[in-house]
Amino acid sequence: MSEASAVKKVDRPNTRTSLHHQFKELGLKEGMVVIVHSSLSSLGWVCGGSTAVIQALMDTVGEEGTIVMPAQTAENSDPSNWEMPPVPEEWWETIRAEMPAFDPDVTPTRGMGSIAETFRGFPGVKRSNHPTYSFTAWGKHAGEIIHEQPLTAGFGEDSPLAKIYQLDGFSLLLGVGHDSNTSLHLAEHAVPHKKKLEKGTALLEKEKRVWRTYEEIDYDSELFAELGREYEQAHTVAAAKVGAAEAKLIRQRPLVDYAREWLKHKH
Repeated sequence: MSEASAVKKVDRPNTRTSLHHQFKELGLKEGMVVIVHSSLSSLGWVCGGSTAVIQALMDTVGEEGTIVMPAQTAENSDPSNWEMPPVPEEWWETIRAEMPAFDPDVTPTRGMGSIAETFRGFPGVKRSNHPTYSFTAWGKHAGEIIHEQPLTAGFGEDSPLAKIYQLDGFSLLLGVGHDSNTSLHLAEHAVPHKKKLEKGTALLEKEKRVWRTYEEIDYDSELFAELGREYEQAHTVAAAKVGAAEAKLIRQRPLVDYAREWLKHKH
């Protein structure tokens, strides 16, 4: 979206202060643990852009709260599984040999949006060490949440998503739908006989770049929008406008519990 289009979406500028008040009206409170999925363009024009959004979130949950964002790096994966876009098969071995190793301090996010990418570089933000499915976190429980994310179940029962579940945290959808709700991947691990893929990634072992292969379930968000709609029909979800965006604040644990049973019946 162009900046001119963003200006036209709102009657007045969004600011750190106005967003803070709107987050509070939505139900975000001091001390909350919240994973944020976001689209900056959905908000309309923001004075200070993604920086102001992050500051407003921090103002709202405070230092006793915790903010988590996805920091995935989908390009650091086996090219044989790429679809957006696929690459010629004759390129695969070169990519496996040359893909830079994941470095939590350097590797940018991919497809997570400008708020998540800006958050990655904020003071005090920590990042998990998964080469493809990393998360960033700030606040009281940040270290606990990003600690030791396993390679073979990046969204599984020992992942940052599971730690948010244990802390009874929330999911904030800011201008995005359930198809962007990463927490639902945690529920996929409860599906019996879920298809598995051989995956690959470049990472550092003893400061040396290596290409590591591993087996992982085939994460698939295709049904998440339908799942989310049905959940919201049966459960009360906090919803409000934040800027020009539709925003929803959802307790993660009951949503994941519902999704575990829902997905079992869809497979």
